[in-house]
Amino acid sequence: MHAIVQLSCVTGSTKYYIDRLLDPEERSRLGVLTGLGRTGQHSLEVPGCLLYTHFGTVPHLTQDTLHTLSDLPSVTQVTLSHVAEHQEVLEEFKDGFRKFAGLHDTVLYCALHDPAAACPTGYTTNKTVSVWGSGGRIELTVAKFMALQKTVQPDWYQSMADGETWQSNTSRKRVRKSVDRTLAHLDECLLEHQKSQELEGVAVFGVVEGGDILEERIRSAKETAKRPVAGFCLDGFQTGCMEQALRTQLITAVTKELPEDKPRLLQGVGRPDEVLACAEAGVDLFESFFPFQVTERGCALCFDYDVSPDPERAVLELEENRETAVVAQQNGDLNLDERTQMTSFEIDLKDKRYQDDFRPLVEGCGCYCCKNHQRAYLHHLLVTNELLAGVLLMIHNTAHYLGFFRALREALAGDKLDLLKRQVLREGGRQTERKD
Repeated sequence: MHAIVQLSCVTGSTKYYIDRLLDPEERSRLGVLTGLGRTGQHSLEVPGCLLYTHFGTVPHLTQDTLHTLSDLPSVTQVTLSHVAEHQEVLEEFKDGFRKFAGLHDTVLYCALHDPAAACPTGYTTNKTVSVWGSGGRIELTVAKFMALQKTVQPDWYQSMADGETWQSNTSRKRVRKSVDRTLAHLDECLLEHQKSQELEGVAVFGVVEGGDILEERIRSAKETAKRPVAGFCLDGFQTGCMEQALRTQLITAVTKELPEDKPRLLQGVGRPDEVLACAEAGVDLFESFFPFQVTERGCALCFDYDVSPDPERAVLELEENRETAVVAQQNGDLNLDERTQMTSFEIDLKDKRYQDDFRPLVEGCGCYCCKNHQRAYLHHLLVTNELLAGVLLMIHNTAHYLGFFRALREALAGDKLDLLKRQVLREGGRQTERKD
């Protein structure tokens, strides 16, 4: 077992309690962020995830439907990609986005880009960044960016950043410019933030850039850590951007340069195998867009993360089905299409094999979908293009994903992370190949 130490830090009204696993070879952390929000009444366990939304609403779900799920994240993510084009309406409303969207009991985090959508490159300058809404490109200066934050009135927000260096062929010069621009944007945002009464008590997350160049990643982390930020966004590691081994190496190097008592949020990574590797490297928070992507594909998350009943089972069965066991680890050619391709952690319910399958999506799952419906019914809804398919799949996929994060925290607490990794990777590889 690992020894545990508790660290605390106060940023505004927020206290961060991080229990770090004390092993020189490990960076994984376990703890609770407490005192979140302006009232300080919320907390969030880490490693954990945020609640992904489109303009404040979880896709396919009403607020009533969403709250049938247990243990929802206390932090809701909205993005300027969705909010910026409604700035005038929000300014006229005057009471902030949380009240506008009916989000009364949550901490609001405002990010720059939608992690589930591809963001065109080539539109960043020394003075501006661009976000993409339904009406097209919206160019943001620091002044307009900060005006948006004052209108949204979040509890946390991500600073402006030049995140256009995720492509593997990006030159060292361009990566260096990205780091310089991002630091300059951060300094300007902090200056405006400190002068604003509307943003008093709001937490700013600095963005760490640097592409795939180790020296620039370390420089970005060191310089960002010098600023009075409440946490850190690790950008440019999105699925499809780089191989997992390189991602892990860079994140490990970055987290060594960041203060232990402030949270690290990783952007654009949601696949279970990648989450496990990044949590091991020292990441605290993830964006929960992955269940939405799975739902949009007409698929259901269907992988086993339960190691508590019989800890030896994963080891004993590890050799079974070796030919499919590590599909999830095989990246192949890396490209943006990986963000939308079906993964080995899900089943495609449009497949004809499920038209006569009267089992729940996942045996033992307690979500509304699995307790009341069968795979055959979901197959029918999908092939007939019924809107209910998206609702039921989103309920299950969200519940399953949140359960995975609970299992991750329990594995860290019980020193079973290796067992969890083997179980998730083995089951992830088997599910799509198994014929029932």
